[in-house]
Amino acid sequence: MCGIVAYIGPREAYPVLMKGLHRLEYRGYDSAGICLLNGDIRVFKCKGKVSDLEAFVAGENISGNIGMAHTRWATHGEPNTINAHPHFSQNKTIALIHNGIIENYSVLRSELKNRGYTFTSETDTEVLVHLIEDIMTNEQVSVEEAVRIALNQVIGAYAIVILAKEFPNKIIAARKGSPMVIGIGKDEFFVASDATPLIEYTDNVVYLNDEEIAIIERDKELKIKTIRNQDQTPYIEKLVMSLNEIEKGGFDHFMLKEIYEQPRSIFDSMRGRLHLDQGTVTLGGISDYVQKILKAKRIIITACGTSWHAGLVGEYLIEDLARIPVEVEYSSEFRYRNPVLSEDDVVIAISQSGETADTLAAIDLAKSKGATVLGICNVVGSSIARATNAGVYTHAGPEIGVASTKAFTAQVAVLTLLGLLLAQKKGTLPASKFQKILVELDSIPSKVERILKLNEKIRDIATIYKDVKNSLYLGRGYNFPVALEGALKLKEISYIHAEGYPAAEMKHGPIALIDEFMPVVFIATRRGIYDKVITNIEEVKARKGKIIAIVTEGDESVKKLADHCIEIPDTEEMLIPLLATVPLQLLSYHIAVMRNCNVDQPRNLAKSVTVE
Repeated sequence: MCGIVAYIGPREAYPVLMKGLHRLEYRGYDSAGICLLNGDIRVFKCKGKVSDLEAFVAGENISGNIGMAHTRWATHGEPNTINAHPHFSQNKTIALIHNGIIENYSVLRSELKNRGYTFTSETDTEVLVHLIEDIMTNEQVSVEEAVRIALNQVIGAYAIVILAKEFPNKIIAARKGSPMVIGIGKDEFFVASDATPLIEYTDNVVYLNDEEIAIIERDKELKIKTIRNQDQTPYIEKLVMSLNEIEKGGFDHFMLKEIYEQPRSIFDSMRGRLHLDQGTVTLGGISDYVQKILKAKRIIITACGTSWHAGLVGEYLIEDLARIPVEVEYSSEFRYRNPVLSEDDVVIAISQSGETADTLAAIDLAKSKGATVLGICNVVGSSIARATNAGVYTHAGPEIGVASTKAFTAQVAVLTLLGLLLAQKKGTLPASKFQKILVELDSIPSKVERILKLNEKIRDIATIYKDVKNSLYLGRGYNFPVALEGALKLKEISYIHAEGYPAAEMKHGPIALIDEFMPVVFIATRRGIYDKVITNIEEVKARKGKIIAIVTEGDESVKKLADHCIEIPDTEEMLIPLLATVPLQLLSYHIAVMRNCNVDQPRNLAKSVTVE
């Protein structure tokens, strides 16, 4: 949630901070603010987007070589100018920006009120900056020591940056549960929630670990210590990212660009792992744990949102191919329901960002029970990548659009490779069938390219249904998770109510909603439970529902029943989600554009959900 960026060095800070905010705006866009330290601490903030902040500061004194900025996704307090970050301490000599939630803020707030502090906002963040001031004043310590003491009193998640008038050449940053990366340039430092604001200036980065504090001073080496006052040696890594990956590249929206990047992102997720000439699959990141997985009593996949849908596909794949029992859990439920776990279980955590708070908490729970925990994520150096025993990167590249597209298909590609690897080791597939699936999997990127050529036809269908109030997405077997994902995409970016169901479950409730105004999207490919899906289509048609069908190229049976058919190339049943998802992404995209929705930054959503 929330985007943080800070700078100290020889440059003017304002342009660096503003460009960084624009690149982080996908993390939150309720309000924005900037703080510049040049003798005095100057704070400018307003409700709205980063562009509103730029207009707000026009004509103001924005000079200075040290500063920080924030774009907010509201947790405590409504989105308005008062609740926007940065927040001042009471004497206005300390400013703070924050990503996360301070869970015990109410208790701390009451204590501070009793000491004479007043609060101007509804946020939990203001409590923390007052607490730091209180400690500095009463204990006569430096700002970094006050931050360290304060964080020992805090319960919750945070990524924070602090500037203090008394220390004009110093930035203090800290994190727990929310991501933070420090870029190291020549005589300058950058701080951000992720690497996108840094890549233009440096490829040398340090990822802060939980409960670490960074003391960043002009013309000095980076210092890191824990909140228990233990010195840490900064570990400098190289960024694996290019600037053009985080630009739109001529597309109208990041989402559309990322949909069109899927042939490449799927290929990259399989590159070096699928060996067609040798008839093998390798996943180096989990090579030391393959035997553990094969002997597992069960595999539990935990994830949120789109990643949960990918996990459902993974359940079908692993059980089908490797005959190992799989359960798929919402991380937000798994972490609280006291699940039965043992050392014989393997937990696979899936997250695009690698920072999803609920999934991280599920990982901690699984590890505490002795389970082996593996990760599938897209961001190198992310919290999940570091918290798990081992894992696999998807190599989808940066995903800026809030509605996940290429990350989903990359996750499914990796899960397919995992299922095949386990099947190969267990001998649960005949060699001929295994090789046939490999050949088909290798052809998926080119088949996605063929589907993308249907963009104009899909846009025409979107024109017809852009103003509907509700829609239903139905599929069976491997196509049931595709229906869920298609419905989620429509909800996320067009604000049309949509539900995904197993097609056979339509008769157990949703059929009551169907009339001539209700579009029903069927994933009705020839592979799988085809005849039964046709029966479901006929049931909808009998009630005058409008039918949009994703069908196999050359299908004639569904064409006779459906109002619209979108043909996709034939493939193995287990690989259909990699293809059938793409036209549904395009359909949602075009409907959202026609409804004048903000496709890349849909209301109330943020890309990386780092709070509960």
